[in-house]
Amino acid sequence: MSSKPDDRLAAMVRDWNEDRSLSPFENLMWRTEVNPMLRSTGVVLELLGHAPDRERVVAAHDWGSRLLAPLRHRVVEDPLGLAAPRWVVDSDFDLGYHLRFVRLTDPGSVEQVLGLAQSLAMAPFDRARPLWEAVMVDGLADGRAAYVLKLHHCIADGQGVVQMLEMLHGESAERGRARPLPVPAPENVSGTSLALKALLKAPRWAMRETVRTGLRVVTEAERTVVRPARLIEAARYAQSLGRMLGPPPAPGSVLLEQRSLGRRFKVLELPLADLREAGRNAGGTVNDAFLAGITAGLRLYHEHHGVSAEELTVAFPISLRQPDDPPGSNRFAGARILAPIAERDPAERIRLIGERTREARSEPAIGFMDALSPVLTRLPAQVAATMTERVTRTIDLQASNIRGPGRVGYLAGARVQRTFAFGAAPGPAVMVTLMSYDDVCCVALTINAAAAPDHGRLLDCMAEGLAEVTGRPVVIPEVARDAETTMSR
Repeated sequence: MSSKPDDRLAAMVRDWNEDRSLSPFENLMWRTEVNPMLRSTGVVLELLGHAPDRERVVAAHDWGSRLLAPLRHRVVEDPLGLAAPRWVVDSDFDLGYHLRFVRLTDPGSVEQVLGLAQSLAMAPFDRARPLWEAVMVDGLADGRAAYVLKLHHCIADGQGVVQMLEMLHGESAERGRARPLPVPAPENVSGTSLALKALLKAPRWAMRETVRTGLRVVTEAERTVVRPARLIEAARYAQSLGRMLGPPPAPGSVLLEQRSLGRRFKVLELPLADLREAGRNAGGTVNDAFLAGITAGLRLYHEHHGVSAEELTVAFPISLRQPDDPPGSNRFAGARILAPIAERDPAERIRLIGERTREARSEPAIGFMDALSPVLTRLPAQVAATMTERVTRTIDLQASNIRGPGRVGYLAGARVQRTFAFGAAPGPAVMVTLMSYDDVCCVALTINAAAAPDHGRLLDCMAEGLAEVTGRPVVIPEVARDAETTMSR
């Protein structure tokens, strides 16, 4: 975070801070956390060129937490479940709780930082506080440092987090002269007051919705009579919804079937140009080449264990953001494809994955969760969680390709050299996130500790799979696999 003045951010900040309620989908993520397996926690790890000044880091976080509402707001719930949870100013906000400083025993390694980050990710949030924590890590070799930021998925999806980083990071090492920002005023909002307002509004809301529903039914009936083609559209949507809600495209891998609360973090990096070239040469995209590489990694991992696997289920998010959408929040839909991991020709695998990905993106019911989430949030939390886990634990591999910041960023004057995003993984065996930054593909693996206990071997296989696609070596930063995390506060 960096306290830099920039008037062009004013509109983005206003939009970010405007909506004060969780969307139905965010509410669903929030409520299903009654099952610890479904915690929606993401972590961003930034490697810095040098350790920034501590006072400057504190000042930047204080400024940033005043700039963006979610950083000083907590979630308040209606105990009756009639109203959506709401972001409310935390009158007891304590920056010292959210921002911590750690020094590694010299010379520190990236592996030690990953150990710290995964421990932070596995710890549940204090739901009575704002949903973020950060750790500045000093003591890496050559005077470098690292920054670990833990965020709840309710604050933003992957692209929303990038928007946040672009707003909070400086454009140079120079100290900015930021416009002073006030501390948000306390709000007299409680779960009881939300419930009371919802009860008072219920009769009017029910009447209004009844009228709206009736008018909508009449209007749709008239359109169907006038335009029979809408019957065909409805049939296509129903078929698409059946595919979206149906069983996974392939049975789960017997090798990856176990699950636990444990998470292991690993990282890889490779030039963005290598993946772009591999995709282009096969008539595909960077994302097609990325998926082809990590699915090859899973093939190699299965072969190492002597397990045969022809096809596996891969899930990935599809951004629903429009150019005029406000920043932040969550605007994505989930999709699944059958990954042809047995296909050994990288170009053919890229082609098949591209074809299946395009089909998934064009599903008429791709945004069905927008309609389904309000219904699921009315169910008892444990019921909704059970239904959600049955779906998510069938996923062997979840992947996300996030377009990173459009420029090099500075955190309190320290240049950000790499940015790794460890996506929330509520169920899948392996979550792999690619974030492009400064022409480098920063690949972060969140591995379920029970699904793949030999996570170092899985990391090697992923590196080999990506190298198979690009034809060039893939870097595993600081191969200190068994380094103990020795930290002193």
